[in-house]
Amino acid sequence: MNKENKLFPYFQPIVGAACGNIIGYEALARQHDANGRVISAGALFSSPDIAVEQLITWDRMIRRLALAQFSQTNFNGYLTINISAAWIDQLTDFNSLPTLMMLDEFNIDRSRIIIEITESKGDLDKLVEIAGVYRRHGLKIAIDDFGAGFSQLERVMAIQPDIIKLDMKLFQNATKGGIASDVVCLLSRLAECTGCRIVCEGVETAEDFHFGLSCGAQYLQGYLFSPATATFKKPLQYQQQISSLRKDFLNKALIKEKQKIQFIANIKHLIERLKTNLKADFNFSHLAAHPFKDSGILRFYLCNNEGDQISSNFNFADGKWFEDDTQFGFNWAWRPYFYQLLALESVKDSYRIVTSEHYRDFNTDMLCKTLSIRLDEQSILLIDIAAEWA
Repeated sequence: MNKENKLFPYFQPIVGAACGNIIGYEALARQHDANGRVISAGALFSSPDIAVEQLITWDRMIRRLALAQFSQTNFNGYLTINISAAWIDQLTDFNSLPTLMMLDEFNIDRSRIIIEITESKGDLDKLVEIAGVYRRHGLKIAIDDFGAGFSQLERVMAIQPDIIKLDMKLFQNATKGGIASDVVCLLSRLAECTGCRIVCEGVETAEDFHFGLSCGAQYLQGYLFSPATATFKKPLQYQQQISSLRKDFLNKALIKEKQKIQFIANIKHLIERLKTNLKADFNFSHLAAHPFKDSGILRFYLCNNEGDQISSNFNFADGKWFEDDTQFGFNWAWRPYFYQLLALESVKDSYRIVTSEHYRDFNTDMLCKTLSIRLDEQSILLIDIAAEWA
């Protein structure tokens, strides 16, 4: 039996975090190994020993089989079809696209089909052109493996996809925390700003699912629910499981929020004491009497109304305070937490705390936030805190 006869489609469900239903499937190429087991055909399609024309022929054959099977189901969701960006370069007539002809053949509602552009290769101008053709015919566009390289970011800006699928390796690394987590959250915010839906691939554990929710992902896909299978499942197959996962997430989120509220209360109390000390004859011995250990406060410093730093940095680490004057004279007027405070004062909403976005501190590599608050008419108090506490 030749390789062509061994190739066939399998379907991996994609679930909706809010509804708990299976809202779509991704069609994936499969084949049998020497022992008759079903395995991914990815190695075959990435082989440099097979002509591109042959691979395209096999790919279209699998696509046609997937669409034929999809057309025979009662499932009302969508189907994602993978198309290699590199293979799009082989197209010469955008008025006669094979996928559109297949949809006509099987009488499939085009609004239920998503074209998922894979791989980082391919001519960007052609990708933009073909994406426009698909959209004019009612299909949606997804970018696969987002976060795997700059080319993907370039594609997002050019194609403006309807759906972004986060790179599986990046997502799984992000669940462990660190900078990968920061990147995924940033990419999620970018997607929200551009109106894209986020799909998290590679969801294998409850922790993966919870991390996806915390990043704002609406759709999730992975072995936690199901690998790709030969048939379509009942839409409510995982509703109870997802409901339980959401409840666990809510319980954990509530615990964290309560801790955050208590932390904020403690921070406000310490800030008032700090302000009192700064307005008097400030010295480190006064600060040592207050419970800054485990408070999350990393440092504080003073600026004038023009944003110039008029004090040293007073840093707290290992239970002790120490002074660092290397940033004396720096100007921070361009930071949002500084000019936002001045703007609030201009509308008589003064003496409140303004909080920055999360950022990673260059010196400590810690995730931080900066708080700004009016100390007196001439100076503003800036306080850096560990964001993991907040």
